[in-house]
Amino acid sequence: MFRYMKAAIGSLAILLMVFSVTSTALERTNIAESAQDVTPLLVGHWAPNTKLKTAEGAPVSLKAMIMQKPTVLIFYRGGWCPYCNRQLAGLKDIEKSLDDLGYQILAISPETPEQLQAQKLQSKFTVQLLSDSTLDTIRGFGIGFYVAKETTAKYKEKKGIVLNASTQDERGVLPAPAVFILDEQGVIKFSYVNPDYKQRLSPELLYQAAKYSL
Repeated sequence: MFRYMKAAIGSLAILLMVFSVTSTALERTNIAESAQDVTPLLVGHWAPNTKLKTAEGAPVSLKAMIMQKPTVLIFYRGGWCPYCNRQLAGLKDIEKSLDDLGYQILAISPETPEQLQAQKLQSKFTVQLLSDSTLDTIRGFGIGFYVAKETTAKYKEKKGIVLNASTQDERGVLPAPAVFILDEQGVIKFSYVNPDYKQRLSPELLYQAAKYSL
C-alpha cells in the first residue's frame, strides 16, 4: 500500500511540474488571467515571508508560524465554497495522525477575518483559518487568478458572494485550490495545485504525502 501511495505522490509531483512549466510565463507575484495560467511555487522553493490575519483579526507572520513545526498549508476559495468545506471537514479524519507526526494545519483564504469568524461558528473547524485579504500570500505562492467580471457580478447578485479584488475593473481574485507541505525552514517538500476547483487531494493521500515529506 505504501509503495502505491509513494508512486502516486511521485506522479502528482511530476504532473505539477509539467503543469507549471507549460503554464503561461508570468512573474509569480502577478495575478494570472485564469486558473489554468497560474505558476505555483514548486518543491524545493521557499515560502514567501508574508503577513496574514487570524479569524480574530490579529496580524501574524507566515514565516514565524512555519518555524514552529512542519506545516500542511491549504489554500481554499472561501467558506461559501462547498468543495472547500468538504475538503476542510475531511481533515478531521487525519488531524490527529498529522499531529502525531508533528504537523500543524493552516488554511488560508482571501476572505476577511470577519468572514472567517462566521465560518468557524457555522462549521466548527478545528483547523486554523487565516485571512489573506491583501492577497500577498496568494500572490507569493503564485496561485492567484482573476475571475471574469461577469462571473464576479453573478456571484454577488445571485449568491451574495463578494469576491476579493485587487484591481479597479471589478474582477474578483481567487486562489487555485492548493496544498503545500513545508518544513520549519519554509522549504516546500510537497505541493498539489489543481486549476479544477472540484478536484481536491484526498485526506488519505495528504497524510501519506505528509509522512513521506518528513
